[in-house]
Amino acid sequence: MDFYGHPSSNYFIMKKTILTYGIIAGLISSSLFIGLMLLGRGADHDFENGMIYGYTLMILAFVFIFVATKITRDKHMGGNITFGKAFLIGLYISLIASTVYVLVWFIDLYAFNPDFVAKYAAHTIETMKAAGASASEIAASKAQMDKLAEMYKNPLFVALLTYAEILPVGLLVSVISALVLRKKNKDGSMAVPVAAH
Repeated sequence: MDFYGHPSSNYFIMKKTILTYGIIAGLISSSLFIGLMLLGRGADHDFENGMIYGYTLMILAFVFIFVATKITRDKHMGGNITFGKAFLIGLYISLIASTVYVLVWFIDLYAFNPDFVAKYAAHTIETMKAAGASASEIAASKAQMDKLAEMYKNPLFVALLTYAEILPVGLLVSVISALVLRKKNKDGSMAVPVAAH
């Protein structure tokens, strides 16, 4: 029996399901980076709409949390799952997908786009000037960008900042998925499927 309280054979199948959908979600969420790199345009970034594209892809990617949780519930857990166990499935998929996303961004950043922060800073300042920002506001923004550039020299900071972009989305979807898909028997018990021989 595994920590889910289900036969070990099902445990390994569930692990494979979580790993598979976690990788798929990670590749979808980072598909914009991957596509640009494959086209030889890894240094190209749409600062105007990049956030919209990015978070849209993340939401699409984490739909697979619902898919994986439902498959696990219906095929490997007798059609029943508690909120906690459903959330764990989403959590593991979110962690795997987020790690793939971070690794892809590292490749894009260090191999194709080492001056990313400088470009982002220049775009931010130009946007502020176009919006009529005061000299003091622009100076304050420049100081913040200089600080960001210094912090971006630390790969650990880059990793943590990148995880902070995507992981909260996965956690939110995990909670929603667990609330929607949780299901128990009418008597409140959990059915335990018999392991296949």
